[in-house]
Amino acid sequence: MDMDPREESSQCQSPSVQCKRPSSAAEESIMWEVNDIMKEVKTKIQNEEKSELNDFLKNKISDLETRKRMLVGVFGRTGAGKSSLINAIVGEKNLLPSGSVCACTSVMFKVEANNDSKKYEAEIEFIKKEDWEEELWFYKNLQDDDDDDAREKMTALYREDCKSKSVVELMDKKYFKEIPEFLSSDKKKLKCESAKELREKIVKYISASNEEGDGVRQYWPLVECVTVRLPNKELLQHVTLVDLPGNGDRNKSRDNMWKKMVGSCSTVWIVAEMNRAAAEKEAWEILQTANSLMGNGGECQRIHFICTKSDNVDDSDDQSVRDLVLKRNEVAKRKVNAEFQKEYPQSSEQFSFEVFTVSCKEFHNSVHLQPDDTEIPKLRDVLQSLNNSHSEALNYVSGAHGILSLIQGTRCGGVADSKIRACRDLQEKMQHELEVLQKAIDEIYRTFERCLTEGVEKSQDSCERQMFSMLHPRGENGSFFHKSLKFAVMNNGVFKAKKGKKKNINMTLSSKLTGSIDEEFRMTFPNEDKSGPFKGAIDSFSLDTEGMINNYKDVRLQLSFLKTEEDKLKTKLKKIIREDKKTIYSSLTETIEENMQKCYTDAAKITGLGSMENMRCTIKKHVHDKKDTMFQMAKDNMLKQLKKLRGKILKKLERTLKESIQLSLWTHDFSFPDVSVELDMVETFYSQLEANQIQTELSNRFSSLSMTNNDNILQE
Repeated sequence: MDMDPREESSQCQSPSVQCKRPSSAAEESIMWEVNDIMKEVKTKIQNEEKSELNDFLKNKISDLETRKRMLVGVFGRTGAGKSSLINAIVGEKNLLPSGSVCACTSVMFKVEANNDSKKYEAEIEFIKKEDWEEELWFYKNLQDDDDDDAREKMTALYREDCKSKSVVELMDKKYFKEIPEFLSSDKKKLKCESAKELREKIVKYISASNEEGDGVRQYWPLVECVTVRLPNKELLQHVTLVDLPGNGDRNKSRDNMWKKMVGSCSTVWIVAEMNRAAAEKEAWEILQTANSLMGNGGECQRIHFICTKSDNVDDSDDQSVRDLVLKRNEVAKRKVNAEFQKEYPQSSEQFSFEVFTVSCKEFHNSVHLQPDDTEIPKLRDVLQSLNNSHSEALNYVSGAHGILSLIQGTRCGGVADSKIRACRDLQEKMQHELEVLQKAIDEIYRTFERCLTEGVEKSQDSCERQMFSMLHPRGENGSFFHKSLKFAVMNNGVFKAKKGKKKNINMTLSSKLTGSIDEEFRMTFPNEDKSGPFKGAIDSFSLDTEGMINNYKDVRLQLSFLKTEEDKLKTKLKKIIREDKKTIYSSLTETIEENMQKCYTDAAKITGLGSMENMRCTIKKHVHDKKDTMFQMAKDNMLKQLKKLRGKILKKLERTLKESIQLSLWTHDFSFPDVSVELDMVETFYSQLEANQIQTELSNRFSSLSMTNNDNILQE
């Protein structure tokens, strides 16, 4: 029988995974208590006569039941120690075989808590059947014997058949009889009793390793994402670890999912081996490739560089080994910090950066090092701080308090004249605040317009030189570049990354446009929660309901509801803005890609003698002919989306608050149930959670100060 989630949340796999802050389980318990209260209240309301207010309240109660997870993206080349790191962090030594996670370079792998069951579960999402058929056609027609990725994919699924069969034959259902979900576009779900059993079942979906032995068909080429859910993991209560392939994938759906995941990570871990961390070219190039998706195109606030295998030293004396390891760790941290400052001097304004030196082997065995020396506990503290910063319980209880206040206020009625005056004052205040907000957004719009105008001029001036550099790279022989260029035109302008970072024609062409707005965009849509979007204009919006309570005491409960409603609405708006800003920022490159699509299609058709030069000429001529329109089009498209976002914000604020004001102050119904007892209980819970929140913020501030001081010491 499955465990009740509220019981399960208070348990952990081992003492080392137990959360350090005892109030976390208490907050979860409070949330469940309030959830039960609101279920009972909803039942009482449903028994009342149907009305507009009745439906409004039921919708508000249903709207409380939302959960959000913080995403932690994990990057790193195969062999860097990601699997061992994830196993150690989540306290499951047998979950992932060493070196297996995303060894195939394309599968996304997520690890999160199972809040609904004590089973070990996996959910496997496949790419679309049509996408795989297109990918087969691409590999068959490219005919590049040096393409290791393509050969590895084809061999994993088809073995020797991949060489002799046609695309139609390779799509025969006999190859997919073990995974009917792929053919029916469904998710495959697995349930197990242990981590080891789950590992044995999922390895063929995530790994290019031969753990199951030669000849066994592997299905990872068809997989988009694997989500593993682990029981009894309070550390992952509100956190999902996402192992991300380094450079996306030529498959469109996989690439889109990769971009979405990178853009949704609030924290990013870059994993590299200790002995080469500062000079680890691939790790820094991963960071560079994903930088725009994490920053202005995403919501990342923290970058953690994790140096693995810190205990790899040869010495028999325990104490001297420990001293040597700790000293080497300090040196590594200084070097990596210096490298980050050199490569990304502007990023310190957008991301906090911290270096960890970990040893998973010593964490499990403790031969030479103490557990704290391995810094696995420090990384667990990072995840716990993400859990603690997650104010789900506080937001839920605050919303419940507002709803109960409205029910009780509606039941108690109030003086009609007082209600009329309060309603009038609120509507006037709302209109004034909407005008102030619109002016603030319009000023920001004009700033973006000026920046983009400069960006268009710079793009038009430099685009042909940029194309010449990309199409005539130094140090690459004609034969190799011919294949590389052929791949790029068949892959929407993205060159295959054989070694080093990927080159993207569209991103190169849009670089002057994005560069022209980067700083302004960062200030307008900061990833840090403390400074709100549109330079604080959303946070500044206020109906001042708390200030009105002294003048309208007989409707104080309704005003209390409106205060929580305003807070909830601003939180929702920030979420909308956070998602829309990613689309707005990426629109510049996407518009360029759309404008370049015809020349990629035309160039891909070119074959025979002189084909490389003809492909080059086709691309260069297209850029020359389009430069007067495509950059202007990208600018106009972005500004159009900014206008659309402004309209969405103002409309949602006005419509939602207008409805809430009218229904809360123009309606009274003495037949509504008495919820005074429930209101008092929830008010007490809310006070407890507020006190916890203040304590957590003070603790985090102190911890942040300590880390800053430590970093300063290391740099010295």
